[in-house]
Amino acid sequence: MKYHKDPNAIASLSPEQYRVTQENATERPGSGELLHNSEPGIYVDIVSGEPLFASGDKFESGCGWPSFTKPIEPLNVNELCDSSHGMTRTEVRSTHGDSHLGHVFPDGPGDRGGLRYCINSASLRFIHREEMEAEGYGDYLDQVEDI
Repeated sequence: MKYHKDPNAIASLSPEQYRVTQENATERPGSGELLHNSEPGIYVDIVSGEPLFASGDKFESGCGWPSFTKPIEPLNVNELCDSSHGMTRTEVRSTHGDSHLGHVFPDGPGDRGGLRYCINSASLRFIHREEMEAEGYGDYLDQVEDI
């Protein structure tokens, strides 16, 4: 499947989704609709559809945003130096959609690699395991387990 920054997808974003993905904003902590989602499936870029994270790698970090231990497809996630707001952090962007996703921090679960990908719900679309095949994500079914 080819993934790209889709102008039609951008045009249909909500104001919050646009602010986050296109203007590097951050949703308010605790406000994201996917924060407490515990269904099996994958999280894809809302602009390009590229697979980003699997439900099995999601964990409750208490930070107020969905948190993941690793990307489902590392080549789909770019990590860039972000020195905005008077601090140095590692920004996470989708490779093909160039959407701002969030940031990665070195304070995740030690037994799962030690990273915390802190991701805005507004940058993601969740695809339930039952719909993955129909939506073209069948290749990732082996990475989605019952939670």
